[in-house]
Amino acid sequence: MHPTITSPDKRMAEIAEKVEHGERLTLEDGVFLYESDDLLSIGQMANKANMRKNGRNVYFIENMSLYFTNVCEDRCAFCHFRRDEGEEGAYTLSPDEMLAYVAKHFHPGMREFHITGGHNAHVPFDYYVESIRALKTNYPDVTVKAYTGAEIDFFSRISGLSYKEVLQTLIDAGLGTLPGGGAEILTERYRNKMNVEKATSDQWLEVHRTAHQLGLRTHATMLYGSIETKEERIRHMMQLRALQDETNGFMVFIPNAVQPANTDMGIKRRTSAFDDLKTIAISRLMLDNIQHVKAYFINLGTQLAQLAFTFGASDAHGTIVQERISHSAGALSPHGLTRDELIHMIKGANRIPIERDTFYNEIKVYA
Repeated sequence: MHPTITSPDKRMAEIAEKVEHGERLTLEDGVFLYESDDLLSIGQMANKANMRKNGRNVYFIENMSLYFTNVCEDRCAFCHFRRDEGEEGAYTLSPDEMLAYVAKHFHPGMREFHITGGHNAHVPFDYYVESIRALKTNYPDVTVKAYTGAEIDFFSRISGLSYKEVLQTLIDAGLGTLPGGGAEILTERYRNKMNVEKATSDQWLEVHRTAHQLGLRTHATMLYGSIETKEERIRHMMQLRALQDETNGFMVFIPNAVQPANTDMGIKRRTSAFDDLKTIAISRLMLDNIQHVKAYFINLGTQLAQLAFTFGASDAHGTIVQERISHSAGALSPHGLTRDELIHMIKGANRIPIERDTFYNEIKVYA
């Protein structure tokens, strides 16, 4: 006698069959996977999907995170980085001050400046343009990855220019790609609840659509682990997938867990390792048309990031040098890693470390 196949097992088998044949997963499939506690089956499917796309390669980049200003007009409930103008700890660096900071930390292997900051309405749009121009003029071989979709929408509001005009002005100054931030969760219920006063879901998507039309390839994130439902996470992924069908402009998807307000916050205030790995795996399965899913060690910690490489992740981010946003909210991970540490982390997962540029062109294979 064969034991009766229970309905969840049958459902999981049907999804595995879809993955095997490269069929697209539905909203219901994604929600089912989130509700399942069969983490290893989900991981196995994601690993299969990732191996098909990327083999055993895991990519990383020598990059540096830069923060021109932490002054911000928005008060998103999850952010601990922002300050008001004049508040203690608030700062806005001039391009020359930023160049002095970069000169102290730069070395010739660096390929990317990753810029994030606040929506600072106390400086004009020109300030943001000149910041990029200064970096690109002084470091012409380094890709400038700057300004989230929400920041582009903010620039459009303070300058009176369209998204296309804002982006073209920044591209002319040296912008190479947009980071994925500002997406948070792409549903209005979430954005209203979390006091996300910046760009709406549609505006964020429209900025990236416009960037793709102008020839920029960009990044996409999801900030999970607060008040969103599992269905909202899947809907978020499906909106990115639909835009990718249209433009093919996203290079990588980065799921980021919300960090609690400070490092003393206990385990109850953090996403579980279980949820983190499941989210990596489900991202890989849902986003069949995006090449890479990133295991962001700043958020996950280095050991969980290692595990993520067998749960569908194919990117380890980069060296960073000094991360501030997640750490201002209590991240427990290192502020940055050296190239050797990243290579060790990837090899420890029995994967092949590949140093890349921003656009996933291979620089060096560390076999």
